[in-house]
Amino acid sequence: MKNAIHMLNNSSSQDKYPGQMNSFIIETEMGELIVMDGGYRGEWEYLLNQLRKISGERKPRVAGWFLSHAHHDHIECFMEMIEKHSESIEIQHVYYNFPSIQFMEKNEPHFSAAIKEFYSLLPRFADIAVIVSEGDRYEIGGAVFDILYSPNPVWTGNAGNNSSIVIRMMLGGQKVMFLGDLGAEAGNQLLNKYGSALKSDYCQMAHHGQAGVTKEVYQAIAPKACMWCTPVWLWNNDMGDGYNTCCFKTLETRGWMEELGVKQHYVIKDGDQVIELIT
Repeated sequence: MKNAIHMLNNSSSQDKYPGQMNSFIIETEMGELIVMDGGYRGEWEYLLNQLRKISGERKPRVAGWFLSHAHHDHIECFMEMIEKHSESIEIQHVYYNFPSIQFMEKNEPHFSAAIKEFYSLLPRFADIAVIVSEGDRYEIGGAVFDILYSPNPVWTGNAGNNSSIVIRMMLGGQKVMFLGDLGAEAGNQLLNKYGSALKSDYCQMAHHGQAGVTKEVYQAIAPKACMWCTPVWLWNNDMGDGYNTCCFKTLETRGWMEELGVKQHYVIKDGDQVIELIT
């Protein structure tokens, strides 16, 4: 095996405008597999087959499954696996930090169904569940995961996105920032604490590259390459009326990256992406 990030496209939707989602498989040269999020419920079979392909095992072993936050497009696949297909996969640890159901019902009730389902399934995997906190470090198969941010209940606006955990992974001599769907408020807290220490080689763009963290956060990260979990309609901000005619801010974020001189972009609009991490 090699040190690599597999960024998976939405495989289950036949819609003209497929949903945005996050799904990553990380493989290490020591033979471990780690999953980040996983996407929608319908992605379970594709994700499982990719794990089988990478590992060469019929029943792949996932050493760690990180869940950034409790939105459908990030955790449904994991819940489908736990509920209906647990015999097909071995998961050693699940890493997360979610707000309470009460917090989400009060501050983001229209998105509370996913977190309710997650907590209803928790007894099935409680023995492998790890609630992470800011400052934690986890070492998995040569990869090091530092938790730079965990949910702060002060951020009640954009509550679900601002509850994203922020993870910086070090693997193959490279630093990779995973921002989840972090919003501007929590992003500014992150920036105020770490400043230029956020510097990383790769950056997963917050909230699919639109309406996430501020330009100043990306300036501090100063990546050489960006990872966009962004379908073509969102990349072009076009839902049928033409280029950059919709309400999303992807083009603004793309402009920031151009100003920062970022030349390499991995985007799921172009299909699955594989990034080999080499010093």
